[in-house]
Amino acid sequence: MVATFPAAALDLKETGRYDLNRPASLDYDPTFCGLWIANEGPDAVLVTLQGEELRRVGSDLLRIKAISLEGDNLLVGDGFGKLQRLTKNGETLGPPFTLDGGFSDTEGIAIAANGDIVTVEDDPERLSWFSPTGQLKTQMNTMKLSPPLSEAQGIAIDPRTGHLLIVDDWEGSNSLYEFSSDGELLAQASLLEYGNDPEGIAIRPGSDQLFIAFDGGAQIVTFDYTPTLQPGSAPLPPGADCMMF
Repeated sequence: MVATFPAAALDLKETGRYDLNRPASLDYDPTFCGLWIANEGPDAVLVTLQGEELRRVGSDLLRIKAISLEGDNLLVGDGFGKLQRLTKNGETLGPPFTLDGGFSDTEGIAIAANGDIVTVEDDPERLSWFSPTGQLKTQMNTMKLSPPLSEAQGIAIDPRTGHLLIVDDWEGSNSLYEFSSDGELLAQASLLEYGNDPEGIAIRPGSDQLFIAFDGGAQIVTFDYTPTLQPGSAPLPPGADCMMF
């Protein structure tokens, strides 16, 4: 007999929260079992899952607005269209580079499985895919979605599904959007009961855990997370988890 599984819908269950000032962008690092956080200052900081600082890195950018892991290194953005690659020790891996097409309001960045850089912007409102060197490959106007995604801030990619998770801040819908890897809108969930003004998001796939940073209240909230899956899909296997333990 072939096993069949029901469809799974996007679901969040809060599991905890802690205070952290102005967390604008997040990514989970399984090597350190921690979170890389950009807060629009000159540095990015690595913290434990309880919020204790482990290390701090800088760049040649005026500020670090967005951050993502790229393999064993970091990719950081200034929110004005410039990006730079760093080691986790803060060494630069080349000069800053500019995204193709005048992308000047980059709020969040993530790396797809094929190495593409995926970005969200809120002025104008766009979801875009770039080559690793910054050439524009495709984009979509997020205001044409139903409901519109007008103030996209943070973005994360679940490595098990390729799904994009994007938070829309208080000036938009204060919610979480889930997309397929090619940009099809799968689900939307309000975040109003958990906080206001979501800015950053990160996934810990090894434990089905999601982290969302809220500017209002200056907190990071943790969730148990279930992604949207099609009927007949098997439960997701564990992803990368804490390698230090």
